[in-house]
Amino acid sequence: MKTELDFHPLSRERHVDAVAAFFERAADYVMFESGQLADASTAGAFFEDRAPGCDPGDSLKSACARADGGIIGIADMSFGYPEKPDAYIGLLLIDPGVRSQGVGRQFLECLVNEARLRKCKRMPVAVLDENARGRAFWEREGFVIEKSFEPRQIGSKVHVLHRLTRAL
Repeated sequence: MKTELDFHPLSRERHVDAVAAFFERAADYVMFESGQLADASTAGAFFEDRAPGCDPGDSLKSACARADGGIIGIADMSFGYPEKPDAYIGLLLIDPGVRSQGVGRQFLECLVNEARLRKCKRMPVAVLDENARGRAFWEREGFVIEKSFEPRQIGSKVHVLHRLTRAL
């Protein structure tokens, strides 16, 4: 049975404090990815981040919230990267307290619907090599590996990234 969730766009002006509080709860992923603690700059970086060469107007920052308004997931999707008809998922992060409860799948459905409305043809996502649980999620949702990249520095850590894609 699906939990009643609300999906809505995020703006820095209205939601930076709520996103900062979310990152504090999801600090495990921030530490895993960058080797750094989540702090006030983490939320700011989320709102500034976008795929290479993408205009800020070509991205969507979204929240997944409970009926009471509490954010339990955030996502960042850029349109036109790496190819024109793509909807690139730069981040889909779920609160640790509700992981493995179907929230990620429901949030992904919302992102897929948005990408289809914008006439996108596929959805790429980059997954850290060490994130076996995340990669398993994407593969269960029909994403397949397209490309692996040379190791790169993210914060104080070095990661190999894999691009997985799914046709829409």
